[in-house]
Amino acid sequence: MYNMQYAIIESGAKQYRVSPGDVIDIELVEASDKYNFDKVLLTAKDEDVKFGTPYLSGAKVTASVLDPKIKDDKVVIFKYKNKTNYRKKIGHRQKYTRVKIEEINYGV
Repeated sequence: MYNMQYAIIESGAKQYRVSPGDVIDIELVEASDKYNFDKVLLTAKDEDVKFGTPYLSGAKVTASVLDPKIKDDKVVIFKYKNKTNYRKKIGHRQKYTRVKIEEINYGV
């Protein structure tokens, strides 16, 4: 039919559906050139789908780090209460690591 392969990985309490060649932003991690995702929830290659309970043993996704530290757009939080002269302004920029998925090891 057609070549379909992907995996669902967990990183930083979030889940991502990845295929080889995808570029994703994950929460900031300490990594040099390569990063391995060991928490693999599901793998699929053509019509062979494997589910983990909760993780697949032996399955691993390898990614190369493109940019180790990037920042998201600034989010401004402004709190205001009427008639009490209460104003509070806070800004936040989330930090991410940009990785490119290289290969999916399906394990046993």
